[in-house]
Amino acid sequence: MSREQWDSEAATYDEEPDHGLTDPTIREAWRQLLAGVLPSPPAHIADLGCGTGTLARLLVDEGYSVDGLDFSPEMLARARVKVPEATFVAGDASTPALKEGTYDVVLSRHVLWALPDPKTSFAKWVKLLRPGGIVVLVEGDWSTGAGLSAAEAEEIVRSVRQDVSVQRLSEEIYWGKVIDDERYLLISRS
Repeated sequence: MSREQWDSEAATYDEEPDHGLTDPTIREAWRQLLAGVLPSPPAHIADLGCGTGTLARLLVDEGYSVDGLDFSPEMLARARVKVPEATFVAGDASTPALKEGTYDVVLSRHVLWALPDPKTSFAKWVKLLRPGGIVVLVEGDWSTGAGLSAAEAEEIVRSVRQDVSVQRLSEEIYWGKVIDDERYLLISRS
């Protein structure tokens, strides 16, 4: 999607249960999921394709330091209001304008699939990490025809890193509805 399309989505983006995490039960499910894979706070996290800042808000509330990046000015405007404690940068996740070697975690939710060259972009993401850093991706192969299968995402990650694990996220608790497509959490540790 283009920058203009994401800008037009910004006003209603958080209405989806998994986007806004306004339901306390869904929010808690995501908090527990991420707490189970992230290093302890105050780890420094790059939230690539941060959208309206929902995950940044969740993570800052847990004591993490978060730098969000998105190319939609409207999404970033909402993120800055939602999470004034985080830093937000305008930029393209394909070539993130963040300092290399400074992050404990690169986190991305529903972004890798949308990039023109996911493999090249992912290699750039890994350069943002400190030694020992991890990558956490939330992706899917959605019923709309968009997305990446877990196997495709794993292949992209393995082009740069050896350690990859995939956890299926088919439970309704994460999405606020029953799903019939493939959704997953991919973790890569160095």
